Amino acid sequence: MEFLRPATLAEALAAKAGRPDAVPLAGGTDVMVELNFDHRRPGALLDLTRISELREWTTDGPSIRLGAGVPYTRLITELGDRLPALAMASRTVGSPQIRNRGTVGGNLGAASPAGDTHPVLLATGARVEAASVRGTRMIDAGEFYVGVKKHSLEPDELIVAVHLPVATAPQQFAKVGTRNAMVIAVCSFAVVLDPENRRAGAAIGSAAPTPRHATDAEEFLAGELPWDAPVPLRDSVKRRFGELVASAAAPIDDVRGTAEYREHALAVLARRTLGWAWQDYLGSERTCA
Repeated sequence: MEFLRPATLAEALAAKAGRPDAVPLAGGTDVMVELNFDHRRPGALLDLTRISELREWTTDGPSIRLGAGVPYTRLITELGDRLPALAMASRTVGSPQIRNRGTVGGNLGAASPAGDTHPVLLATGARVEAASVRGTRMIDAGEFYVGVKKHSLEPDELIVAVHLPVATAPQQFAKVGTRNAMVIAVCSFAVVLDPENRRAGAAIGSAAPTPRHATDAEEFLAGELPWDAPVPLRDSVKRRFGELVASAAAPIDDVRGTAEYREHALAVLARRTLGWAWQDYLGSERTCA
């Protein structure tokens, strides 16, 4: 196995162009597990840990450009107030050691349906910045996932950053696992309020071949949330929202849970997270008033 270790992004893109089969190595929290269990034997590894450009984040007006190599720990401490749902999801990733190494870029590269950050990226309308020696392009999160552990990157492309809007209203993320810590999600869910556009983003994880939008649930909330005169939500609204979120899933039975349980849990997570987010929105509106 060849080990490639570029020092700059330009060198990394050139290396990837020359060896499209090279597997990128950022935090290594997914790749090294696969290597240790002999689930993967790539012809080359492309170590990205020396590339400083990937470990930076910048603010561009209403959005954040998050470098693909920024670890979860920094995301939580440095961006938790601006990207709250992503920070919530990051706190659920593995152990402190894993959070010190793992990255959103790596989560995207693995493209596992159970990846913790995926529902947040979908719900917020994030875009993935992919680069190659041919140039740079932006991929909507909704178009990035194309199958189980499959993404829409070209063989010579690398994920260099993720672009997310700065939160202007409450966001929530929750997941169900087989234990309280260091667990792969049985199912997960993110909801994002967007009062400026009179919409809410909703997305599920670990309950379909890919992470996916709960489109019907989003459209339902667009017509039900009382943005201009906020009042507590009726239980019927939360209950219907949960039903629509669960209907967006296409789960399977596996060692972590049954399909039936996943649908039930998603409905519960959706009701709870919407309730928490809307309660926070009510509080912020009263404070502003």
